[in-house]
Amino acid sequence: MPAPIDLSVVVPFFNEEENARALYDELKGVLVAFGRSFEMVFVDDGSTDKTYGVLEAIAKQDDAVVLVKFRRNFGQTAALAAGIERASGEVIVPMDGDLQNDPAEIPKMLAKMAEGYECVSGWRKNRQDSGLRVLPSKVANGLISWLSGVQLHDYGCTLKAYRRDVIEGVKLYGEMHRFIPIYAHWQGARVTEMVVNHRARVAGVSKYGFGRIPRVVLDLIVVKFLFQYLTKPIYVFGGFGLVSMMLSLLAFAIAVGLKLAGLRDFVATPLPLFAGIAGLTGIQSILVGLLAEVVIRTYYESQGKRPYLVGSVTVKGETKAPERRE
Repeated sequence: MPAPIDLSVVVPFFNEEENARALYDELKGVLVAFGRSFEMVFVDDGSTDKTYGVLEAIAKQDDAVVLVKFRRNFGQTAALAAGIERASGEVIVPMDGDLQNDPAEIPKMLAKMAEGYECVSGWRKNRQDSGLRVLPSKVANGLISWLSGVQLHDYGCTLKAYRRDVIEGVKLYGEMHRFIPIYAHWQGARVTEMVVNHRARVAGVSKYGFGRIPRVVLDLIVVKFLFQYLTKPIYVFGGFGLVSMMLSLLAFAIAVGLKLAGLRDFVATPLPLFAGIAGLTGIQSILVGLLAEVVIRTYYESQGKRPYLVGSVTVKGETKAPERRE
């Protein structure tokens, strides 16, 4: 069995031929000086320039480099997911490949993690980007913190540090890589943030734009639903269905009351139509909730999954970490 690796640094690249070699040299110097066993997992996200050629040359000369090449551009979240899947370190640190994240912050983040945290998120307090990018980011961070209950200043900072057991089994889609601290917190992990150095881009072109904002908001809604109602979807659909049915009964009662009082003709108001539509919507919502319950139960039972996580087990005075389930 190979010796366990302390640290895996995961870096996605997309058309960063001018930055790839410089980042590798700087990152390698920091990790060697740090004195812990490490690996660097580089993911080429379907680059159309010479990025892959640069990374391939690096991987051939350095056994500490694991290189993954995508057939086409799948996006940052997919690249990070592929890198994390292949990482074998006890601590996993993702970072950008554009040299804006400072590799020198990695030892500081691990020192912070040694204080008892399972997730340390970077905060680009002095962000070296244009105001057109910083302002929407602040709004999005405030919205994410409010909806999730996890108060972080900078969800968009890729530079973070996670203990392996926190993100094992996490499946990433869309723009969900930025929400891993939320997932970790909801699973009982201790999450904190620290200010990290952020540098201006000196080469290449930024891949971020305003088009990400609505996608991030929609992904946040999905994350909020999955991790709050994954095991009990009936609470969402059934709750909405009950409200709809109560509104239907209320509208019908008001319409009948108006008719009996001789104030309005029964069919002269939209109340009967509203009552019918709300009633049907309520019934359909409850049925969807029941169907979702069946699907969720089938998912957990067919794969032997548990709807809970065990932190430790104490038997006869001896405390042990739970065994991992494949």
